[in-house]
Amino acid sequence: MILTAGFMVIEVVGGIVSGSLALLADAGHMLTDSAALGMAWLAERWSRRPADTLRSYGYHRLQILAAFVNGIGFIAVVIWICIEAVSRVFAPIAVQADIMLIVAAIGLLVNLAAFALLHGQHSENLNVRGAAVHVLGDLAGSAAAVLAATVILATGWMPIDPLLSILVALLILRSAWIVVRQSAHILLEGAPPDMDVALLRRTLIEAIPAIRDLHHVHVWSLTPERRLLTMHVDTEPSVDQAETLRRVKQILAERFGIDHSTIQIESEQCADHPRE
Repeated sequence: MILTAGFMVIEVVGGIVSGSLALLADAGHMLTDSAALGMAWLAERWSRRPADTLRSYGYHRLQILAAFVNGIGFIAVVIWICIEAVSRVFAPIAVQADIMLIVAAIGLLVNLAAFALLHGQHSENLNVRGAAVHVLGDLAGSAAAVLAATVILATGWMPIDPLLSILVALLILRSAWIVVRQSAHILLEGAPPDMDVALLRRTLIEAIPAIRDLHHVHVWSLTPERRLLTMHVDTEPSVDQAETLRRVKQILAERFGIDHSTIQIESEQCADHPRE
């Protein structure tokens, strides 16, 4: 966050002086990214707070909410860059490519350092991935600005500046959309994408002969790393319910990565939906 916010000021000045949209676009990235990284950092810290009477699952979802907001913010920035770039394609603005190249090269190094700090750490954490998408946008923007400045210095062709801005915006839009889609899925209590509920039911019934049926099976994620499940287990009346419950939870943890489950054992009719 400090790296991004600090260099953003330099890039704004360089973009205004040189007249480069690529630099200003990257500075726009960095402005939203500084806020996004700050939000991600706060969400990461606040998510460690213990559960209370109002939030029985704790604050883990703050990470997902931060990822969703960050993704939406980045999509908005991409739209603005594309609109501005299209206008410059039809009315190119002269760019001081030497200043642009120096600032963009320094920005590339700064963004490489920032991306290295995030890349590979907690790869399943959507909050970190959302932050990494923003930094990746800055990295791609700096690389595009270096390339645009080099082309302008060599050929004098000004439209390369907005054209590369559009290309970078579209490339980053894909990553931002993935983060938004995945975080929205979790916020809507969707089942984990790799969770096969039919396989889960079949595995439990085959592994534990005392189980006659499973119903009201609900699987969702608190975060991508924390899966939750509730279900009703219909058993034979004479079985040891405590042992059946222990075996069910063991299989859920070992085979499906579910460590937190709420299971209702039933040997008669379901209390929620009595049989006719």
